[in-house]
Amino acid sequence: MPTPWSAGRGSADSVGRFARPAPLSRAMEKTPAAAMTTAAPTAAKFIPCVKASRAAASTASAVRSGSRAATAVAASGRERGSAPQRGLTRDRVIRAAIALVDSEGLAALSMRRVATDFGVSTMALYRHVPSKGELVRLMSEAVFDGEPPGPRPSGWRAQLEREARWLWTRYQRHPWLARAMAALTRPMASPHAMRYTERVLSALRGLGLTPNQIIHVHLALLGCAQGVAAAVELEVQARQDTGMTPEEWMASNELRLEQIQTAGSYPTLSTLFGEEEFDLELDTLFEFGLARLLDGVASLIDRSGSR
Repeated sequence: MPTPWSAGRGSADSVGRFARPAPLSRAMEKTPAAAMTTAAPTAAKFIPCVKASRAAASTASAVRSGSRAATAVAASGRERGSAPQRGLTRDRVIRAAIALVDSEGLAALSMRRVATDFGVSTMALYRHVPSKGELVRLMSEAVFDGEPPGPRPSGWRAQLEREARWLWTRYQRHPWLARAMAALTRPMASPHAMRYTERVLSALRGLGLTPNQIIHVHLALLGCAQGVAAAVELEVQARQDTGMTPEEWMASNELRLEQIQTAGSYPTLSTLFGEEEFDLELDTLFEFGLARLLDGVASLIDRSGSR
C-alpha cells in the first residue's frame, strides 16, 4: 500500500483538499469506561472516562454524503440504459470508490461492487483501472492532493506542526487512509504524497541533522498521525459491526469490567485519578504526541550544535 516516506524512492498516495474539519474529539461519544463511571460509581469511577473524537461524527457525515454521491453516480449510469460505460471515466470511478470506502470501509471495496454501483460490467471498469490495488493507490493519491492553506510559516517547528496537522485532517476525513498507507516498508511512487514528504524534509534541512535522522523524523511524524488515526477507523468499523455506540457497548459489558476493576489487581489504574474523570479525545492525544515528538526533535537539533 502507498506510504509517503521516501525522498526519492517512492511514496504514498493522495487525498482531498485541505479544509479543517470539525475537531475529531467528541463524535465517538464516551467509551465504555465513561459509561462505567456513571453506572458503577464505587468501582468504576477510577477507570478513565473516554470520549471518542469528532472524527467519527465528521466521518459519519462524510459517509452519508459520500453514499449519496456514490448512489447518484450509479443511478446516472443506469439511466443511460444499454451503454452506461460511455460516461465512465477513471476520475468518476475513483470518486465513487472513495465515497463507498468512506461509507463502508476498505473491506467493502471490490471492482465488482464499484461496477455494480455504476450499472456496468466488471470488465468495463478494468478498462479504466487495471486492479483493485491500483484503485486504492489512485484513491489515496486523490485524497492526498493539495497542501495546507496560507503562507508557509518560518521556523522548522511551525512548519512541521503545519504539515502534521494537515496530514491528520486527511485521516479524519478518510478513516481508511491510515490502513491504506500503512506499509512503510513498501512505498509506492505517488506525486501528491511525495510533495507532502518534500515539504517535511525541506523543513528539516540545514539544521545539522544527518540524512538518516531527517528521514526518521519524517517517519515518526507520519506514524504519530497514522497511529491515532487507526482508532478512528476501528470505531467506525465497530459501530457498523455491532450497531452500538461506545456507551451502549459499555453498558453491555459493564458487569464484566466492574468485576475486573474491583479485583484489586490494578492499584495504580484504580487510584490514578481518584474522584476525577479522564476524557480521552483523539485530537488532544494527537496534539500531545506531536508536541512531545517535536520536543525530542528540538533536543536532537540542539545536540547537533544548530538551532
